[in-house]
Amino acid sequence: MSGFIASRRLILGLVFSAFAAAPLPAAAQETVTVFAAASLTNALQDIAKAYEAQGSKGGNKDSIKFSFAASSALAKQMEAGAPANIFASADLKWMDYTDGKGLTLPATRVKLLGNELVLVAPADKAKPVTISKSLDVDALLGPNGRIATGLTDSVPVGVYTKQAFTNLGLWDKISPRIVGAESVRAALALVERGEVPYGVVYATDAAIAKNVKVVATFPADSYPPVDYPFALVKGQDTPAAKAFFAFVQSPEAKAIFKKYGFSVN
Repeated sequence: MSGFIASRRLILGLVFSAFAAAPLPAAAQETVTVFAAASLTNALQDIAKAYEAQGSKGGNKDSIKFSFAASSALAKQMEAGAPANIFASADLKWMDYTDGKGLTLPATRVKLLGNELVLVAPADKAKPVTISKSLDVDALLGPNGRIATGLTDSVPVGVYTKQAFTNLGLWDKISPRIVGAESVRAALALVERGEVPYGVVYATDAAIAKNVKVVATFPADSYPPVDYPFALVKGQDTPAAKAFFAFVQSPEAKAIFKKYGFSVN
């Protein structure tokens, strides 16, 4: 009997040792979906790579998925039920909108970034322009010239543009010349392709553009501050979403934002 007990103990010991030696199953990978303003494309993609690289070294292995578009379009998509974990807007208006609809969590809202409004032109035709109340619109654009920017009634860069030209007393002359695009990147592309002689975009978009040059910076007092609020989405604030949301506010992420020309709060 004692031999049986000893053998049983030996077998149990081997079983427990095998369990102890076996690696623990890896945590299930989660996907965090971020709805973000088009102007954040390059910076957030780099931030996601830095975040996911941490996972490859044994930390968090969640993957980050983006949907980049105008803040207005993203807010409307969220209202229609499109799934997202984080919303990053290029202005306060559309974050206020999602807050008001109960889509985002106001307690998590953080005003993280700032930007500037600039006038750009194709690099081979770029000449310095002074934007002021005395700007001669007809001389700048000629008989048929147009200016591309976002849709001025909804897309944040277009809204800022309208406010700036209105405050400078130039909107009545400029408005018939505006080409409204679905996002700031779409407006920038029109200038890059030479389809319009000028565009109003953010300084950060101009900085990464090809064949485009900044010809003027709008007076800071001609439009409201370009603020970027971020927030978690109600009911989608998973641990994985919270982890990436925290990383976006980290010193490492802020350094990437600064590299792309954003001011960081």
